[in-house]
Amino acid sequence: MIAAPQSARGRTASLYPVSIAPMMEKTDRHYRYFARQLTTCALLYTEMITTGAILHGDRDHLLAFDPCEHPLALQLGGDDPEQLRRAIEIADAYGYDEYNLNVGCPSDRVQNANFGACLMARPAHVRDLVAAMRSATPKPVTVKHRIGIDGRESYDELVDFMRTVAEAGPTRFTVHARIAILAGLSPKENRTVPPLRYDDVYRLKEEMPSLQIEINGHVMNPHEIAGHLTRVDAVMVGRAAYDDPWILSSVDHRFFGQPYRSVTRRAVIDAMVEYVDRWCMAGWSARSVVRHMLGLFHGRPGARRFKQLLSGRFDEGSGAAVLRNAVANVPDRVLDEPAPCV
Repeated sequence: MIAAPQSARGRTASLYPVSIAPMMEKTDRHYRYFARQLTTCALLYTEMITTGAILHGDRDHLLAFDPCEHPLALQLGGDDPEQLRRAIEIADAYGYDEYNLNVGCPSDRVQNANFGACLMARPAHVRDLVAAMRSATPKPVTVKHRIGIDGRESYDELVDFMRTVAEAGPTRFTVHARIAILAGLSPKENRTVPPLRYDDVYRLKEEMPSLQIEINGHVMNPHEIAGHLTRVDAVMVGRAAYDDPWILSSVDHRFFGQPYRSVTRRAVIDAMVEYVDRWCMAGWSARSVVRHMLGLFHGRPGARRFKQLLSGRFDEGSGAAVLRNAVANVPDRVLDEPAPCV
């Protein structure tokens, strides 16, 4: 098992050395339930939800979740302190474990609403937003941000941002190790075009050891997680946890010190069959759930046909039959492979 760095920096290991990033149109409650079949310990996040949606929208639809999803953080998007405070007061009734402020999204829509990555240009305002959030709850409040934005790309400007925001007392900084280019790149391009600067994030931990630092950005597998944990407190995994979710099956044992649990893909499928049927009976389409499972057999025999059947055309009223049909194309030896014990 690999633990987060401790004595060398006088720090206590992070409560959540591994988390799964908030991802729009991906980390909804159905994905999170699926992820929980693979890891019970990693911190999960909602998709970003705006303060306006919480204040004026269907709160149960936006905020309700299954108890198995704990520990779960709600990521909020907004730039008004009072609205953030009120949103947390509402969300607290649902039992979230943490709250996170989005200071990393570079999309035009988010910029036009004056939140997301563009807030990095206003460190004092972000500090005030965090202070307002903390005034609404005793639970941890964290910040997810980039290492900079165009026009504020230097390490010194990153340090200035973090020192200023730290005055409000956030529990953790989750640092995506790329700048966000706010003009000319799409959100997808912003995840790949700006170069990774992991060393800047490591340096932050070395120079500001009192801050809890989590690294994010193109972390692909448990081996890479382990490497980062020798330099920072925690690691946030993004697209890899969605595209190849089996990598989560060893997380609890390797990084949280839990007894080895011999989870198999067959057990995951069995749990999800029951879940799909339950939600279809409640009026949801099977596709809304199974779309999150396309990568379960990534790189293994039968994966291509499994993915084709779940992503193709099928009777939306068929419930879990589509999942049973798809998994019939996967060899038993793949279905029964145990999670890695490393």
